[in-house]
Amino acid sequence: MSKYNKEAFLEIMQDRRSIRTYDENVKISKEEMSEILAAATKAPSSVNLQPWRFVVIESPEAKAKLAPLAKFNQQQVKTSSAVIAVFADLNNLDYLEEIYGKAVELGLMPQDVKDKQVPSIRGLLSGISPQANKETILIDSGLVSMGIMLTAKAFGYDTCPIGGYEKDQIAEAFDLDKDRYVPVMLLSIGKAADAGYQSYRMPVEQIAEWK
Repeated sequence: MSKYNKEAFLEIMQDRRSIRTYDENVKISKEEMSEILAAATKAPSSVNLQPWRFVVIESPEAKAKLAPLAKFNQQQVKTSSAVIAVFADLNNLDYLEEIYGKAVELGLMPQDVKDKQVPSIRGLLSGISPQANKETILIDSGLVSMGIMLTAKAFGYDTCPIGGYEKDQIAEAFDLDKDRYVPVMLLSIGKAADAGYQSYRMPVEQIAEWK
């Protein structure tokens, strides 16, 4: 029998809501937030370069800095336990040696495989256009963002992805190099103050084809 519980996962998917108002009395500890992020970063990424980077905005001072940059999402910023700013690192290739070296150290990859793959990957990615690199890391960071939302729900928390904010200012506002770190989305997280609402999803028959 599979160790995975299909019913539990489907329940998480069915129960997930985009929440706008949270219980302000509920705080998520750094330890628990780290556990959520660690689980979510099991998401796949192109050649495992893991280009996602996170800023967990939880202090009153940090939220005050974020508020004018997310003008139409004030309730989420104010009431959530935190807002996670997800960025994609354009310099993700810088971590190639570290990631593959650690895989060898932990016994996850043979040394000869690393020795073959690292120069091959470096050669391949060094030759792609900046636009192609950006498109790839945005896809990867979208995958980890969904991972955060599903993991948070499994932990008993609620989330909402936010795309309406000042993307041209967010990196510098939180001391990141805006030419290196591409904003992906904001994710509010906390305990819902209300049940939220369900939304319509198009049926599979309408959106999928079998050939």
